[in-house]
Amino acid sequence: MAEIRSPLVIPLFIAHQGCPHRCVFCNQESITGRQGAASQPMRAAEVVATIDGWLARSGNDPRRAVQVAFYGGSFTALDRGYQQELLAAVQPYLEAGRVGTIRLSTRPDAIDAATVSFLRTHGVGVVELGVQAMDDRVLAASGRGHAVADVAAAFRLLREGGMRVGGQLMIGLPGETTVSALTGARALAALAPDFVRIYPTLVIRGSALAARYAAGAYRPLTLWQAVARCARLKAVFDRNRIPVVRMGLQPSPSLERDLLAGPYHPAFGELVLARIFFNRVRSLLAAIPADAIRTLSIASADLSIYRGQRNLSVQRLAALGLSSRMQLRLDPGQPRQTPRLL
Repeated sequence: MAEIRSPLVIPLFIAHQGCPHRCVFCNQESITGRQGAASQPMRAAEVVATIDGWLARSGNDPRRAVQVAFYGGSFTALDRGYQQELLAAVQPYLEAGRVGTIRLSTRPDAIDAATVSFLRTHGVGVVELGVQAMDDRVLAASGRGHAVADVAAAFRLLREGGMRVGGQLMIGLPGETTVSALTGARALAALAPDFVRIYPTLVIRGSALAARYAAGAYRPLTLWQAVARCARLKAVFDRNRIPVVRMGLQPSPSLERDLLAGPYHPAFGELVLARIFFNRVRSLLAAIPADAIRTLSIASADLSIYRGQRNLSVQRLAALGLSSRMQLRLDPGQPRQTPRLL
């Protein structure tokens, strides 16, 4: 049987280009780590050079699917001629079978029927929508410039165009509560996205949120509040069998340099998974009589999230008197995130 390899994603950053709004949390240069990108637009030659470089380093393995991804900004809000230039640079690779598809990110209100047709004819197969919240009050307070209705309309049009659609959510935006975040996650899940990313709201130097934070008008979530809230949102998507492909921002020197406040951690997603795993293990062990001992079986690959950062989860189980009720078994063949009692 041929080995199945994860897709090769070739990243191309257009940063803040195209977006007609400056959301309160936004400082794209810090978030993407691409300094000066907004004043130096990517051209077709750079697209070609980047793709050639990545393909050369990958060895052009025919067993591996290849995807060109335009990250950052709002691609479909760019000037149509510029969109054409960028997408046209990828066409020879699509036609030669060296690239399988194109993905891009954009705003929900930058999608209409004509745009979907344009994207489809240029080989775009995946569109990631910056949903951020499914609450009109939170969207307005965050300066997003679009409404929940725009999200639903964009999903419908993209699906009719035969594309896969993902959604990005943020937690801790101005005006958000745990209840509104969970309600929003359920509303997004009802649209059946193909995948979801969840990011915590951070206070970045140069953003409007930084001024609010300095004035005491905005208080970010603590790290553990954000971890707990993200875990609850992930549970919503898990129940609906919707993959959460990333939790937390990609670490970068520029992000860490310009971060003023907020629940940032370079392994944020790992913290969320550890919390979810702890809750599952705690429920299993709590059902064991205090005078009994059972075997807790976990996947070998889950040992780190079972322990938690700095063994925090193990310490919490001991403090609750639950660790004495079990002996741990590591099973290399057990599916991940499926602790069970034997």
